[in-house]
Amino acid sequence: MRALRIESVGRVCAAEVPDPVPRAGEALVELRASALNHRDVWIKLGQYAGLRYPCIPGSDGAGVVASVGPGADASWVGREVVINPSFGWGPAPGAQGPDFSILGLPRDGTLAERIAVPQEQLAAKPAHMGWEEAAALPLAGLTAWRALFGRARLGARERVLVSGIGGGVALFALQFAVASAGEVWVTSSSDDKIKRAVALGARGGFRYDRGGWEKDALASSGAFDVIIDSAGGPGFGALVDVAAPGGRIAVYGATRGNVPEVILRKVFWKQLSILGTTMGSPADWEQMMAAVSRLGIRPVVSHVFPFARGAEAFDLMERGGQFGKIVVKH
Repeated sequence: MRALRIESVGRVCAAEVPDPVPRAGEALVELRASALNHRDVWIKLGQYAGLRYPCIPGSDGAGVVASVGPGADASWVGREVVINPSFGWGPAPGAQGPDFSILGLPRDGTLAERIAVPQEQLAAKPAHMGWEEAAALPLAGLTAWRALFGRARLGARERVLVSGIGGGVALFALQFAVASAGEVWVTSSSDDKIKRAVALGARGGFRYDRGGWEKDALASSGAFDVIIDSAGGPGFGALVDVAAPGGRIAVYGATRGNVPEVILRKVFWKQLSILGTTMGSPADWEQMMAAVSRLGIRPVVSHVFPFARGAEAFDLMERGGQFGKIVVKH
């Protein structure tokens, strides 16, 4: 079968690899579309833990069950499915256990024609989505759902700020929060991305690359009950400033690096909670999938590349030129 494989640091190319064979309890899925995440780029660049080359990346995928291994439910053959990329969460809902992993490393991922995964990782493809949308859903949707509801415990009519709008998780956080009747604002370094976020239901946005944006935010919108952040870095202090008393800041990434300094008296005086979050539990997955189907939420797809141009999809994500998910169509 064909696969997009990272051969070495910085090198992605198409390759012929052996077809996977489903083991006991597994299903073989013929993929119709896959989607990229930042972790795929970090693996390509050699900036991720547990690296090994060559490897087939990809955490997001949707397709049709072609066959099943011993002990698996044969009635799933022919079903249209999406794959939950959160493997081996463990028994505790509060945090992942020692056997947790994310599809696409160390296990070969979805940027291939076929993949074998445990049948328990499959869910029915939402009926209102096409293949590209379904492939864009799993990792980003799950991460955003847990950040908002599992960790930050978003309530109705609360004010939400989503930083760095344009990435897949941030856009899902926006869509989920809007659907929950929250008042949602965003930050970006792009006026165009803020405008597009408003079209998706945001009240407005702020340019985080302009000094003093937090003062403008407090003046125009007021403080925020829930803040969803993936950047960290030197701008994190501004998020503390715009958080409301009793506010919750859920952090799922650190694209701008470690936080150099936080004035702790602001954290304890305002009774803030800073919440780390990664992926999601099986219960988070089930809740997210049910909500997406019930509310008819459609992932924002930025670009779709044919499989033969998959390396270009990696290049686009490295440049940060997307608004929404980057999808590879099989």
